[in-house]
Amino acid sequence: MLRAKKAAARSRKLGQYWPPVFHEPRIQQISEALTAGGYHPFHAPCGILLDEANRAVSTCIRCATCDGYPCLVHAKADADIIAVRPLLGHPQVTLLVNAEVERLITDESGRNVRFVQVNRQGVQEFYEGDIVVVSAGAANSARILLRSASDEHPAGLANGSDQVGRNYMFHNSKAIVPLGKERNDTVFQKTLGLNDFYLPREGREWPLGNIQMLGKSNAMAMKGEEPKLTKLALRWSLDEVARHAVDFWLTTEDVPRPDNRVTVGSDGSIHLAYRKTNDVEADGLYRELRKVLNHIGMASHHVLSKNFYMSMDVPMAGVAHQAGTCRFGTDPADSVLDANCKAHEVDNLYVVDTSFFPSIGAVNPALTAMANALRVADHLTRRMA
Repeated sequence: MLRAKKAAARSRKLGQYWPPVFHEPRIQQISEALTAGGYHPFHAPCGILLDEANRAVSTCIRCATCDGYPCLVHAKADADIIAVRPLLGHPQVTLLVNAEVERLITDESGRNVRFVQVNRQGVQEFYEGDIVVVSAGAANSARILLRSASDEHPAGLANGSDQVGRNYMFHNSKAIVPLGKERNDTVFQKTLGLNDFYLPREGREWPLGNIQMLGKSNAMAMKGEEPKLTKLALRWSLDEVARHAVDFWLTTEDVPRPDNRVTVGSDGSIHLAYRKTNDVEADGLYRELRKVLNHIGMASHHVLSKNFYMSMDVPMAGVAHQAGTCRFGTDPADSVLDANCKAHEVDNLYVVDTSFFPSIGAVNPALTAMANALRVADHLTRRMA
């Protein structure tokens, strides 16, 4: 109970500094209509450096090109802005650019990484340290370990379980654009989420997933996403469609399958074998959205599919939410990492990105990756003390 009270107090304190981003009028209307319809909308977490109480000194200017665009004023609270840049002035921090880790080389015992082999602008370099942390993303972290095969680790470094590269996951997602009769002049739209269908309930054995707002449509983005369908469309007609669009993103959990996996070719190239999962649940979430639209004044026949994962052939290339290729667990026979994300078979090797996920859930994995990185950092601090 005391721990819960401390956690609640900490949450309230953080809320003073990171309050939810306000809904603009049209999104507020949607939120109120959903609540009146018996749903439970919430303020979506936004990783932006925004001070709405004092906009004049706010880094974020709440522009229309946030979701899916690079930030020109450095207002996204990403790893580059929050973690990397503030540390670059410290003497014990070195950032290498134009450098690619090719493989990890162990000592004769195979129990410790001795060298990190790097290709830096065509020149091979070697680095060493007491502890080595790999955090290259689920596909590339697996690639590094698989390329690091040796006599001690013939199937790839830390791969005695044959799980490195397996259980690759990324979300089964859809982007949907309902068109309303009234204009939607929202600029910063991604402030609302809905988890009413996240878990199973009576009449539904499996969870469906998360619904949230998506960055606002614009004519040029529509042309980019559907070049063939919009080739003959006049610019003004696409602008008019975008003005009436209310964009939603639907996320359904991907299921870990051993055969959904990353392998590496003889030239070091990544090969991904993948079969989609949870299509029934993804379709169920879409049907629920159509019901939701009736509560916000948008009849279901006004819904247009804007699923650029499908129409732009991105199922294999949409790797923003990739996870699972070095999953953690207590049994070395069916996992790569232990509970602290240390490789079972290598004493000084950690993998600290979304590779450790045993399952992916149905929300953006970034916050989980951050929380786990902080947890592992505490463990490493104690280990190095």
